[in-house]
Amino acid sequence: MCGRFTLTTNVKKLAEAFAQYSPPADFTPRYNIAPSQPVAVVANDGRQAVDFFVWGLIPGWAKDPKIGSRMINARAETLAEKPSFRTAYRRRRCLILADGFYEWRKASDKTKTPMYIQLESREPFAFAGLWERWHSPHGDEVLSCTIITTQPNDFMAKIHNRMPVILPPEAYERWLEPAEQLPAALQSLLVPFPAEQMTAYPVSTFVNSPRNDSPQCVAPLSQLM
Repeated sequence: MCGRFTLTTNVKKLAEAFAQYSPPADFTPRYNIAPSQPVAVVANDGRQAVDFFVWGLIPGWAKDPKIGSRMINARAETLAEKPSFRTAYRRRRCLILADGFYEWRKASDKTKTPMYIQLESREPFAFAGLWERWHSPHGDEVLSCTIITTQPNDFMAKIHNRMPVILPPEAYERWLEPAEQLPAALQSLLVPFPAEQMTAYPVSTFVNSPRNDSPQCVAPLSQLM
């Protein structure tokens, strides 16, 4: 799964990496984004703009928004079948902007070391995501999203048994097509990112707490010892 990630870049660099989308006017670097928090999203609503959605998908039919805490990830292999995701897969797709993510690598003694994973280029990138619009009984609207995961590439397999789907820039337009799409037309996009273009290093367990959101989260463990 993908349970924490970062978006530490500044607005200028974000605008350069996603030049076709209007960046947010106000943006604060985030070093430890956790479920239920706002995340930067480009939805396929035709607006071509970066907005902030709640991380944890709340299906439109849900009676309780707390269901979102169990919907932070969606498996690429079953999107077309699961009632919680199949309609969004056809109609409501999005990019979720990031520049790194965390996974916890298990050691032989059963301890877990948090690993910070980025692209070799250190450039911002986009996870493939789905989004939903939910209305409370009182009329409040909540826009929420989930990150799609897939089988790990050779690099990630040494760290975890799943990885988020990272879309290459040339796939953005196709993924964000506003019209309804058949799953068969999209499934080829939901594949592991090239292993040779990824890098990782261990970080402190400081990142384990979602209350911690500072540059210390991404500091290499070797620098802290």
